[in-house]
Amino acid sequence: MRKITAGLFISLDGVVAEPQTWHFPYYNDEMGAAVMGDIQSSDTFLFGRTTYDAFAEAWPERERAGGEDAGLAKDFGDTRKVVVSSHDLDFTWRNSEQLKGDFLDGVKALKAEDSDRSIAVTGSVSLVRQLLAAGLLDELRLLVHPIVLGEGLRLFADGEGPYPLKLLTSETFTTGVMHLLYAPADAPQPPAAD
Repeated sequence: MRKITAGLFISLDGVVAEPQTWHFPYYNDEMGAAVMGDIQSSDTFLFGRTTYDAFAEAWPERERAGGEDAGLAKDFGDTRKVVVSSHDLDFTWRNSEQLKGDFLDGVKALKAEDSDRSIAVTGSVSLVRQLLAAGLLDELRLLVHPIVLGEGLRLFADGEGPYPLKLLTSETFTTGVMHLLYAPADAPQPPAAD
């Protein structure tokens, strides 16, 4: 069964919204390698509509412009993109399709496809939350930035969870960003009574 991984830029106080306004001062080659590793290990992206729209607006134009990130933009374009939305969508970005029918059934069908590469969720916080709640997320890859934003959409909303996780790997970049890889874990059990 294929893995579903979610990669997110996140602040120390858990904010994941609008990373383009706070993320770039911390970007370096170490972070680029981590992000590229996530992208290259996947052959399918799973997006919510809002994140997909933002990507579809930016990346095709970057590919056409032929600039420094044109190669990455081409990789994004060449990769299969599955978009979750309750509304019918018209796609202009190649290799895009809509997940039809029941969300959980559709995701399970994606996981059951014959591939040794993973399905990557980039951004799309509502999808990450739904996948965690359904027990379908295999890895949560966080790039924790050393900044407190104080406001904005957080990865976890009040009243969600608990989602027990185990730390698989951690690395601290020279910018102070921590690259943390988590997987679901069994809930801790209370100590046995004597």
